[in-house]
Amino acid sequence: MKYSKKVIAHFQNPHNQGRIKNPDAVGQVGNPICGDVMKMYLKIKNNRIDVIKFETLGCAAAIAVSSALTDLAKGKILSQALKITKDQIVKDLGGLPPVKVHCSMLGVEALYQAINQYMHKSCNKL
Repeated sequence: MKYSKKVIAHFQNPHNQGRIKNPDAVGQVGNPICGDVMKMYLKIKNNRIDVIKFETLGCAAAIAVSSALTDLAKGKILSQALKITKDQIVKDLGGLPPVKVHCSMLGVEALYQAINQYMHKSCNKL
């Protein structure tokens, strides 16, 4: 299995890895078949992703996807972040082996879940 240089770089030096103390929202997804688990933590300020971090237990592709996704989402308003697709992440990483593309979907699902959790909590405060 061959990975792009960008996938390897994100795997070896992941961006925004770790957890946020007192996050505004957390999204967590897993794939029982491959065992990958991704957790996305968000701090939201003025409807914008101010801080985003991740914890991923999984293969090199899963970690690279999580890292690249945080770079793509950071600073975006929530409606923009909800438009990030798995195809964007795969393209940003210079491609993924076909058997690893599912990792990009997990990252997107974790991000969407966190944003939806935040929006649900915000609506309940009104």
